[in-house]
Amino acid sequence: MQKPNMAVTGDETDEETDLAPSHMAAATGDMPTYQIRAPTTALPQGVVMAASPGSLHSPQQLAEEATRKRELRLMKNREAARECRRKKKEYVKCLENRVAVLENQNKTLIEELKALKDLYCHKAE
Repeated sequence: MQKPNMAVTGDETDEETDLAPSHMAAATGDMPTYQIRAPTTALPQGVVMAASPGSLHSPQQLAEEATRKRELRLMKNREAARECRRKKKEYVKCLENRVAVLENQNKTLIEELKALKDLYCHKAE
């Protein structure tokens, strides 16, 4: 069984809608075409349709929102910078410790080399 063709008028809302037969002929010629119409009843007096949330802000509210976002971004940036400085200090401290270890190792190897040279020179005599 075929479904009737539907024509959309652009007047649709989420409220209850009516299906009314269209005066136009169906594309197939054997099935009537229906149009979706919005109900004919208007909103009661004093009831206002809400607009999208973004369009309700005044310029002052937009400025306050921008200021709040900027302060939040700056606060996050300060925290990230603080963490970066902490990590850098830790890294530098590790490098300084490594330098100290390598200097001690180098000193020990130089002393060992000197001792071996002295031992070799005395045996040659």
